[in-house]
Amino acid sequence: MSRNPKIINVNEKDYLRITVKTKILTPEDDMLTIVRESTKDIIRENDIISISESPLAITQGRAIPVKDIKIGLLAKILWRFVSKVKYGIGLRAPTSMQCAIDEVGHFRMLWAAFVGAMARLIGRKGKGDFYRIAGMQAALIDAATTSPVPPYENCVIKGPKNPGKVAQNIKDSLGHECTIMDINDIGGCWMIGGSDGINKDFMEKVMKDNPQGQGDELTPICLIRPVKK
Repeated sequence: MSRNPKIINVNEKDYLRITVKTKILTPEDDMLTIVRESTKDIIRENDIISISESPLAITQGRAIPVKDIKIGLLAKILWRFVSKVKYGIGLRAPTSMQCAIDEVGHFRMLWAAFVGAMARLIGRKGKGDFYRIAGMQAALIDAATTSPVPPYENCVIKGPKNPGKVAQNIKDSLGHECTIMDINDIGGCWMIGGSDGINKDFMEKVMKDNPQGQGDELTPICLIRPVKK
């Protein structure tokens, strides 16, 4: 454990959040193995396993060095028209826009840009129409300025593939509910995948204050434990 455990009250019940420190993860790592080895001495019955989305994506080889991103004409044009998002840069950078195009395709990105522009014209600024059309993988992309952990500070990190399937596999292997979370320090909390017994609303409440931190804590795993009174 790397930080002091924190208690939060959700739906009139207290929950202890225990952050779990790991090494810097790489594409050579397997998240199931990392979770099993790093929690084996502290996990208890009824604990829920929460995993941060960016570290999971890194283990899937989805951290792309900026120097390896070839920015096309469409990305050079479209990034300028993306509104600033509330919780970070998002696609408002040529490199992250190019990664989004690579993920979802030119047509879908053009359609998202068109719908977003039309929405602003009719006064729907800030309603998220661009990201609603572009899809989850576009919305999950972290720009190259996001990670403070080397060697990923100069990488665009795409969203993890099949987060729900990963969470279910961890539950099936370890016997604990599991969830994949996209969280930051300024209010963004989004469950992007979970095992079959997970409640999305609960997870977004219990993790909303980002107990794992946003810096170089190296705590990609958090255990959520009911507090017995």
